[in-house]
Amino acid sequence: MPTDAKQQNAPLTRGFEPYKEEAGEEYMSERMRAHFTGILNKWKQELREEVDRTVSHMKEDAGSHADPADRATQEEEFSFELRTRDRERKLIKKIDETLQMIEDNEYGWCESCGVEIGIRRLEARPTASLCIDCKTLAEIKEKQVGS
Repeated sequence: MPTDAKQQNAPLTRGFEPYKEEAGEEYMSERMRAHFTGILNKWKQELREEVDRTVSHMKEDAGSHADPADRATQEEEFSFELRTRDRERKLIKKIDETLQMIEDNEYGWCESCGVEIGIRRLEARPTASLCIDCKTLAEIKEKQVGS
């Protein structure tokens, strides 16, 4: 179980209150879409804050080190941070696409078979576009082709 200090320093926590469905509520109701819009916007904001922290860190630590080993270590650290930010940049693009799907009332259904993806799966991975069954099949096929 993480300590309070670890939780405060954990990047991209996306903490949110799990959605509580009302009796007879239609799947992907306005309230449900607003819930996921909030999750996605918060996640996107956290990613952008990480970018800002990286830029600040790189500016502050960009001083030249006299020792070649220190300089190499710093360059490797910067390279790692930039690769991470590039992955996050791609994730921000996917979040934007998902927000557009919510706006277009196309969010929450499997792109492959058309069934409901499910609220809990979407809370775990808000950018999911496949139901758990289709995702599992896709991963099995990927493993078979990759072997």
